[in-house]
Amino acid sequence: MERQFTREIESLRLGAGETFHGEGILAVTKALLQSGVSYVGGYQGAPVSHLLDVMVQARDYLDELGVHVEPCTSEASAAAMLGASINYPARGAVTWKSVVGTNVAADALSYLASAGVMGGTLIVLGEDYGEGGVVAQERSHAFAMKSLMWLLDPRPDLCTIVHMVEHGFALSEASNTPVMLELRIRACHVHGSFTAKDNVAPAVSMRHRLDGPPKEFIYDRLAHPPAIFRQEKLKNDVRLPAARRYIVEHKLNEVFSGDVSVVGIVVQGGLYNGLMRALRLLGLADDFGRCRIPLLVLNVVYPIVPEEMTAFAAGKKAVLVIEEGQPEFIEQEIATHLRRADVQAKLHGKDLLQMAGDYTTELMVRGLAKFLAQYAPQMDAGAGAAWIANNDRVRQKAAELLGAMPQRPPTFCVGCPERPVFSAMKLVAQDIGRPHVSMDVGCHAFASFEPFSQGNTLLGYGMSLASAAGVGPMQTKRPVAVMGDGGFWHNGLLSGVASNLMNKGDGVLIVMKNGYASATGTQELISTPDEESRAVAVGKSAAHADRTIENTLSGLGVKWLRTVNNYDVGAMTKTYREAMTTGEKGLKVIVAEGECQLERQRRLRPVVAKDLAEGKRTVRVKYGVDEDTCTGDHSCIRLSGCPTLTVKDNPDPLRRDPVATVIEGCVGCGLCGENAHAAVLCPSFYRAEVIQNPGVLDKTLGKLRSLLA
Repeated sequence: MERQFTREIESLRLGAGETFHGEGILAVTKALLQSGVSYVGGYQGAPVSHLLDVMVQARDYLDELGVHVEPCTSEASAAAMLGASINYPARGAVTWKSVVGTNVAADALSYLASAGVMGGTLIVLGEDYGEGGVVAQERSHAFAMKSLMWLLDPRPDLCTIVHMVEHGFALSEASNTPVMLELRIRACHVHGSFTAKDNVAPAVSMRHRLDGPPKEFIYDRLAHPPAIFRQEKLKNDVRLPAARRYIVEHKLNEVFSGDVSVVGIVVQGGLYNGLMRALRLLGLADDFGRCRIPLLVLNVVYPIVPEEMTAFAAGKKAVLVIEEGQPEFIEQEIATHLRRADVQAKLHGKDLLQMAGDYTTELMVRGLAKFLAQYAPQMDAGAGAAWIANNDRVRQKAAELLGAMPQRPPTFCVGCPERPVFSAMKLVAQDIGRPHVSMDVGCHAFASFEPFSQGNTLLGYGMSLASAAGVGPMQTKRPVAVMGDGGFWHNGLLSGVASNLMNKGDGVLIVMKNGYASATGTQELISTPDEESRAVAVGKSAAHADRTIENTLSGLGVKWLRTVNNYDVGAMTKTYREAMTTGEKGLKVIVAEGECQLERQRRLRPVVAKDLAEGKRTVRVKYGVDEDTCTGDHSCIRLSGCPTLTVKDNPDPLRRDPVATVIEGCVGCGLCGENAHAAVLCPSFYRAEVIQNPGVLDKTLGKLRSLLA
């Protein structure tokens, strides 16, 4: 859901000595300004989208500093912005969502890493590997190693996060290399405080402009043969040693000593808080961070500094590496350095923990218990064993009590304009059979769950139509691709539509035109209605106010193009059936138009509240079910899946089946009634208008109706 940062933005103005209070990603934003950043870009996506949201909402203040902010249409365009730092001493930062964003930005990043940078560049990654992940379970570490870009993984503490942002720019400039900084979801939203510094107006900015390009053209700064051969050598012979020197000189990695010298733990900075919780449960650490076992906390996970690693492991029986995800990149690199230095400490990691998945506190407690039992049996870890045994008992008891409880799969928001589209698709499939449906990244992917169960592939943002290209020629039914307007502008227009037209494909594309990149917080798109259109559209959908998508498709050469109101299930069903059965060849595009309900409610509520406070007449639509008419068939629920359409006990003592009911929370989208009409279901649904601050006519009509009732 969209979030406003009106109050938080004021904290960006804090000066030297003042105390900043807030969450992790806001601390990063403040640290960027303290570092003299010249420009910021990125593509929205949890868990770091707030960085870009805050910057956009704070544009007035950033203009005072001369900082340029640009929401980008994709991660590739964001990464390409960093090209400004190749030739000029301008610091730049971009942000996007973890490995999926890095994949999109790969070309630009590879060329950037090859050419090297003059001004410091920082890429803030929302690393959502593990339980909070909503994408492929991969890590950014591999890309950093492949391109020789340095990867920071700061300890989830606001002081450390700010420290690493500031040093990230300096490390980048000291080694002429782009730097990545990864933040897990918990780190993005961890709260704390730090002592602020004054913001630094950048030396190169919108207020201090350059006269032009460098006076001397330097071919070696282009990632192009033959310059790339020299650049590859510079990476290994100059930039890597420079980075390692900076890491050591500025103590970016942290060593915490303990009273047990026979063993040690090396941990990624981002996992530090979880590790300390595990050690606390084992009775080996306290609430203030004091620990009996020596720790090496890697705030820089790539590159590893060989001298730091050998110094830490020297004289120890064994070292445990706590590294989340697979393969074990850090463990392998540490093993190489220890063997080359002939340090005999035993090295453990994935053998005592697990290869893949989230490193929870419980998992670390179990792994640490095994490690200590083998190499430090004198240490009493009985508290941890008791805690694990209790967890096992609770888990077993919960399983007995809960039994086979029904699953609650994720679903669309109440009143979501995408739900009626899938209701229409399900109705048509009952008649013509199920086609292959290529889903896309976004809210619409929820349709792969019950009650719709539609979606056979999910291969990337804006890639649904492209992923249907190989299926179409091999099936009797036309393949269907679904994408949002966010995915359409991000990748779908070129990878999907242009490719399909070039190859004279035959299929159906449904573009969910809800006006925003909704799944990431309703950020604006090129086709988002302007403020004037949205003001006019109060009380109805604002999505219809813009025709950019339709005009673009027509200009590209799409002949079969229909725009349909999402909530009109009958019209949607008719249009979709026509697209699936028409004899006309070529791409058929249905633009399903309906504003994101969350954004619509955000616009409506202040207006309605103001009208009510002023005593103005307001009308709210409410849907319900006639208990006497409902048969208890529940096909309406199977066709909708709306959380506010549920069941309750039948009031008729002679009937056992529960009846359908509409509970509080209904936003009056009308889908339940539309489904009942389009599917020729039972006529038990009714539409009512709730009038607040009624006028004389309303009161008179109300009295007449009560008399006739």
